[in-house]
Amino acid sequence: MSSQHLIPPLNYGMIEEALYRSGQPNELNFPFLEKLGLKTVVWLAPEEPNQRFLNFIDDQEIKLHHLGVISSANAWDPITEEVVLEALELILNPRNYPMSIMCNLGRHRTGTIVGCLRKLQRWNLTSIFEEYRRYAGPKVRVLNEQFIELFDTDLVRVPGNRPKWL
Repeated sequence: MSSQHLIPPLNYGMIEEALYRSGQPNELNFPFLEKLGLKTVVWLAPEEPNQRFLNFIDDQEIKLHHLGVISSANAWDPITEEVVLEALELILNPRNYPMSIMCNLGRHRTGTIVGCLRKLQRWNLTSIFEEYRRYAGPKVRVLNEQFIELFDTDLVRVPGNRPKWL
């Protein structure tokens, strides 16, 4: 029997229990993702995920929420407040778990969503930016950090059946 190596996608991380983040997976990552038993993928890039990943999502009966199309088609534009609020609404619904938040590289759009979630969890900005920078690497975007800092958590509708970590 051959042992199968489990390879996580680029910039993979666990945000909270059954809530993950990453860049777009490729075929090498599918066995790893299968082990997560994902129910939902929140896709934040403006373009569609590649066809092989769409096939995987379909095969695994994972619900795909493509929120990136709401924002500008320019990958350099910061994510919009509308996208963040829609993503957080999905994240705060435990029925969507296990869930992964993804964009092409799992850096900027995903990092901005996670940063806004951390703000909602009342993390301090130093810790939020440290986490953002860990995934962004040398490609930190000050506009994203500014967006997180100015994000108004009062705009987020927190459901009664929210995850236990919030």
